[in-house]
Amino acid sequence: MNTDDTTWTFAPGPTPNTVRASEGKILTAPGGWILLPPGDAGLTRRVKAAGDHWIVREKVGRRMFSRGVWAASATIDRIRAELEAERSTEGYAKKQEAAARRRGTAQAEYVEDFHGAVLAFLAFHSSHAELAGRLARAVADHATPVGSGTVARTKRIPVEQRAEAAVVAWMRHQTTGYDGMTIPKAKGERREVRRMLARRSQELLQRYRHGEPIGDDCPLRRALAVED
Repeated sequence: MNTDDTTWTFAPGPTPNTVRASEGKILTAPGGWILLPPGDAGLTRRVKAAGDHWIVREKVGRRMFSRGVWAASATIDRIRAELEAERSTEGYAKKQEAAARRRGTAQAEYVEDFHGAVLAFLAFHSSHAELAGRLARAVADHATPVGSGTVARTKRIPVEQRAEAAVVAWMRHQTTGYDGMTIPKAKGERREVRRMLARRSQELLQRYRHGEPIGDDCPLRRALAVED
């Protein structure tokens, strides 16, 4: 059979050797096939390019997670052995080191760019400049690590919008009682609570933008004191 990522993508089945098609049909993996778990992108990419395979993905909340790729055991074993031979060479090691340096440089540049975007969004009055810098650094440190899964890592929206969303999210968790709230499970209830808390956070930020005198009992000041 001729396979591709769209036609042959399945959800996990009810048993370890089965998958579930989009219409609900349960299929058993062909004889001689095994499930290659996620984790080695290079191996997975080559196995998918080598021929027949089934991709398994599972939706958890709003996100899709890879659960691996079904393919012939012989194909997976052969490609794994080829990769291990390649990865054992000195040339491969040097290539990986160079790639790691490039990724590190790109990450450092993004952290600083994101920090600048957060500062621009905050736009605090000069009398609160020191606190703005501390808040921007706290948000950037939390939101920018690779693999963090935060809004700062998405490329679907401009960095300015990422910065705003990251500030609001940080404040929701650090300056409100959101994490300890008991929220009814009714549809839309959690979203409404988050909107309400976002409005409060924006109102607090506006006070700093206007240069209003704000005491040490401010939840934002208290949160940043804990960060320090």
